[in-house]
Amino acid sequence: MNREVKQRLQWVQLYEECGNAGFVCRRCGISRPTLRKWWRRYQQAGIAGLESLSRKPHNSPSIKVGPKEEELIMELRRTRNLGARRIQSELKRQNDISLALATIHKVLQRNHVKPVRKYRQKKDYIRYQRPTPGDRVQMDTCKIGPQLIQYTAIDDCTRYRVLRLYKRRTAVNTLDFIDCVLEEMPFPIQRFQTDRGREFFALKVQKRLMDYGIKFRPNKPGSPHLNGKVERSQKTDKAEFYATTDLSSEDLEYQLAVWQHYYNWNRPHSAHNGKSPMEKFFDLIDETPFSDEVSSQYRSSNERVQDANYKVDLELQRLKRSL
Repeated sequence: MNREVKQRLQWVQLYEECGNAGFVCRRCGISRPTLRKWWRRYQQAGIAGLESLSRKPHNSPSIKVGPKEEELIMELRRTRNLGARRIQSELKRQNDISLALATIHKVLQRNHVKPVRKYRQKKDYIRYQRPTPGDRVQMDTCKIGPQLIQYTAIDDCTRYRVLRLYKRRTAVNTLDFIDCVLEEMPFPIQRFQTDRGREFFALKVQKRLMDYGIKFRPNKPGSPHLNGKVERSQKTDKAEFYATTDLSSEDLEYQLAVWQHYYNWNRPHSAHNGKSPMEKFFDLIDETPFSDEVSSQYRSSNERVQDANYKVDLELQRLKRSL
């Protein structure tokens, strides 16, 4: 029996002894309606009637998170280990549910969920990105499943992406993907940055880039961090798209196109303070060069066919300089 119940029981017992409501109210410092309320409850339910009743309304039409929404939040955290911002994005994309980050944080805290990871302090690293859209586009491939190779191109500045699925890594598929990138990106491309994959070093691929007036800038061996944006974006695809998609689906390519559109137009990006890639592009549209300006800055004499073997390529570069 808690303190409040004991106090109310004393009021009721004193009233039973003397039968004078005015005396009891003056003695205990309460009003007559208060004494009457607890006396009636005591008569109906005994000591249990002296317990305080919940004041929570039976219906809460304005509540934002119900059992269904909370279960969706916790499922995304358990199965995919997503943070609050990614959960917010996935709820909007998959279930058309719009929740504030603070609301999602409250649900996670209420369920005693540990943080996904401890983020580095901003002073511990320097974010690297190019100043204008199209200045540098990172391109890479990753295996999604049997005979499913995803080609990915991401703009270093805006994070705008183009995605395609092919059965193999080949020069023909690389050429087709480059044409898709040039068609879909809303700004001219000045250079492509890739790893040392042989599908990028094919002679006809490099010749095509020269014809288009695009510089080819492969990374040094053993330096995947230089292609960090495309590497991280492919991890995002595996965690947020392919984790909820049937790879044997007949409309997989259509679903990938929908995901690409969502990523570019709606998905908030932490590097842009919550803005989407297209919103970032619109902010920089006045600083983005036109195609004729990019073409005028391209110098074909500075370009050469490069070899996938880095040591051989260095020797070829020395020979060119000596001539």
